[in-house]
Amino acid sequence: MRPENWYLTEDLDEFLARAGGFLRSRPALHTVPLTVTDALRRRGLHLYGKEAPLFGLLEADDGTVRAALLHTPPFQINVTALTPQEADALAVRFAELGRSLPGVSGPKDATESFAAAWERRTGAAVAVDKRQRLYRLGELTVPEPRPQGRARIAGPADRHLLIRWFEEFGEITGGVGQDPGNWADARISYGGVTLWETGDGTPLAMAGATPETAGQVRVAPVYTLADLRGRGYAGAVTAEVSRTARAAGVQEILLFTDLDNPTSNGLYQRIGYRPVADFSVWRFGG
Repeated sequence: MRPENWYLTEDLDEFLARAGGFLRSRPALHTVPLTVTDALRRRGLHLYGKEAPLFGLLEADDGTVRAALLHTPPFQINVTALTPQEADALAVRFAELGRSLPGVSGPKDATESFAAAWERRTGAAVAVDKRQRLYRLGELTVPEPRPQGRARIAGPADRHLLIRWFEEFGEITGGVGQDPGNWADARISYGGVTLWETGDGTPLAMAGATPETAGQVRVAPVYTLADLRGRGYAGAVTAEVSRTARAAGVQEILLFTDLDNPTSNGLYQRIGYRPVADFSVWRFGG
């Protein structure tokens, strides 16, 4: 596998024309590149930072796309499944370009291979930052006992609340990747956040969902106020978002969990989510 076999471009339209079919062929496993490229297409190429994003694809001799990547600086490069040889060729290509990479995210085996190749080719220190599991909804089960309260779609009057909660969510998870105000405006525009609130209208928790693309949506983020956790609000609001997506005819309803958080992994399985694959995020040093 030669490094030059990896085709890189800053042209999103060209990338989607060449790699879009490949990404849509496995919408669950490719949920991140599908949702990120959809957001870039709708909201602008500089959604995640000032530097232009970079896209890449690897084609077989017959023109079939075997793998794809995207990089939205200053965040990690995101890759689809890679063989060790493909990962090594990609590491060489980026090293030759002199492009700074803070890390890599994607399927577990692919990120392990790329991180090892990056360390070998550049001498950079590498370490696992997050271990994640992708789940898809099977048979939805509303958790019992149902907590007091009700679900409501967040609207313009909730903007400041969504901004604050999105920032707090980012502090817990280590970053959210975009301006909280822009995120809130975008989610409000299509009803992309559901709140769980008390009978008098006091918000307790939220669950969001990405716009549908290629027949899939991803539930994210899910957040409950710190002093209200463990009371069933996260499960109730996640179940409601999941129910709404299924009622709308969405084929794949997905979410990621942190494997170091057994509480959330257990909760989502009780709702009806079933494991699909393990993913990981690696960070690279200088």
